[in-house]
Amino acid sequence: MDWNRYHFRSLWVLPAPPGEVYAALERVEDYPRWWPQVREVHRIDGATGTVRVRSFLPYDLALTVRQARRDPAAGVLEVSTSGDIGGWARWTVGAAGAGSLARYEQVAEVHKPLLRRLAVPGRPAFRANHRLMMRAGRRGLLAHLEAV
Repeated sequence: MDWNRYHFRSLWVLPAPPGEVYAALERVEDYPRWWPQVREVHRIDGATGTVRVRSFLPYDLALTVRQARRDPAAGVLEVSTSGDIGGWARWTVGAAGAGSLARYEQVAEVHKPLLRRLAVPGRPAFRANHRLMMRAGRRGLLAHLEAV
C-alpha cells in the first residue's frame, strides 16, 4: 500500500438545478467566498491557477491546478494537480429529483515532505481533515446558491 496516495469521494445533494451548481463550481476563483478552507485562488491563465487550502489540521497545501476537462453538457469539471499534492480532481454534476447531485472524486499523491513523513500515523487524521473540508464546502455552497 502506498501510504501517500489517497482516493476521495464525496456526494453533495443540493436543492439547486444542475446548471446553477455547475456554474458555481466552475468559478474556482469564487471558492474562497463560500468555502472556508479554500484560502486563496489565483488565475495564471485561462486553464491554470494556484490554490491554497487549509482545513482543521495546522498545515497549508499549495497546489497548481490545470483544467483537464470542462464539459457543461456532461456536467464534468476536471483538473490535474501538482505541488503539495499531485493527481486529479473531478466534479460531476447531474440532476437528482428537483435538485442536483454533485459527485466529487480525487486521486491524490502527497508530495509535501512533512505529510509524507507522517503518512502512516497521520493517515486517519488526514482523511478526517478532508471529510471536514468537504462538509464545510457543501454547507458553504448551499448558502452561496441560496444567496444568488
